[in-house]
Amino acid sequence: MEQKSTEDRMKEAVRLTAPGQPLRTALDMIIAGHIGALICVGDTDSVLAAGNDGFPLNISFTSNRLFELSKMDGAIVIDGGLNKILRANFHLNPDPSLSTSETGMRHRTAARMSVLTDATVISVSERRGVVNVYVDGKSYQIQPVTEIMSSVNQLVSTLQTTRSSLDRALLRLTTLELDDYVTLADITSIFSSFEIMEQAKVELQSCITKLGNQGKLVQMQLEQLAGASMETEYNLMIRDYAADASEENSERIRTIFSDMSAQDLTSPSKVAAALGYEDLDEDSVMSPLGLRTLSRVSVVRDGVAERIVDEYGSLQDLMDDIKKDPDRLGNFGVNNPAILADSLARMHGGKREA
Repeated sequence: MEQKSTEDRMKEAVRLTAPGQPLRTALDMIIAGHIGALICVGDTDSVLAAGNDGFPLNISFTSNRLFELSKMDGAIVIDGGLNKILRANFHLNPDPSLSTSETGMRHRTAARMSVLTDATVISVSERRGVVNVYVDGKSYQIQPVTEIMSSVNQLVSTLQTTRSSLDRALLRLTTLELDDYVTLADITSIFSSFEIMEQAKVELQSCITKLGNQGKLVQMQLEQLAGASMETEYNLMIRDYAADASEENSERIRTIFSDMSAQDLTSPSKVAAALGYEDLDEDSVMSPLGLRTLSRVSVVRDGVAERIVDEYGSLQDLMDDIKKDPDRLGNFGVNNPAILADSLARMHGGKREA
C-alpha cells in the first residue's frame, strides 16, 4: 500500500475531527466536561508496542463511550476505522529523546507518539480546553466554529470584491482584444486578480473542511464565486497569451504564478517571463489567440475554438477574415458562422456588415 504524505494524513485528520464527525462530538463533550484526554487513532500495533498496562476493551466505538473512558487517566487506543476502542487507561512510553517543542506532559507525549508511529494522536488539555491533533510530529489546533466563521466571512468578502473587479476587467479586456490594443500591463493586473481569487479559494476550502457538516452553505458560495467557470476562464486566458498555448504549459504557468509573491505578480516583466517572453515592458502590445473570447459564444462547441485559432493564429486575424468571408468558419465545425460573426461584432460594439 502506498504511504500517504504528511499533508494528506493531516487533511484526513482535519476531516476526522470536523463538526458532525463522531470523534468531534466526543471531543466537544470532553471539553465541556473540563477533562483531559490522550487519544491514539490507527497504527494500533505500533501504539500498543509503545506502552503498557491499561484495560483491554475491544468494544464498538461511540462518542459517549469515548467521553466516559476519557474520565480515566492514560491514553485511549482506537483502530484506524473508528470501529473499535481497543484499550483505555493505557500508559504510553514514547522515546523521551524524540524532539518536540511542546511543553505540557500530555502534548509532549502526543507529539512523540505521532513521530514514533503512524497514528493520529489527539491531546485535550484539561486546564485550557485546547485540542491539538498530531500527525508525524506536526500539530493542528482545533478551532471553535465561531472563530472559523470569522475567517470565512473575511475570505468570502475578498472573493466577492475581487470577482466583481475581475469581471469588469475581463469585459474591458475583451473590448481591448477586439481592438487589438492589449498591453502587458493590462493582462498583468488581471492575472494578479486571478491569483488573489485562487489564494482565497484555497484558504476558504481549508475552512470548509474544518467546518465539516456546517460548511455546506460556504461550499455553495465558493462554487458560485470561484467555481469551474472561473477555472476555465483563467486557463484560457493563460493559453491566449502564453508563448506556448498548450494545456500542459498552461498548468505549468499556473504553478509558477501560484508560487510567485504578490509583488512579483504585479510586475509585468516577471509575468511576461512566466508566460515565456523576454525583454517586454508594460506597454508591449500582446496579441491573444482568442480562445477565451471564442469560448463565450454559444455556437463554438468544445474543440472548435482550438481549430479556429490553429488556423488563424490570433484573434485579430480571425476578425479581419470574418469581415471578408464569415462562411469560411463553417470549415472548422461552426454550425452557424453568421451567429459567431454577429456575436463577435456585438462584443466589438458594432454590427456586422451585410
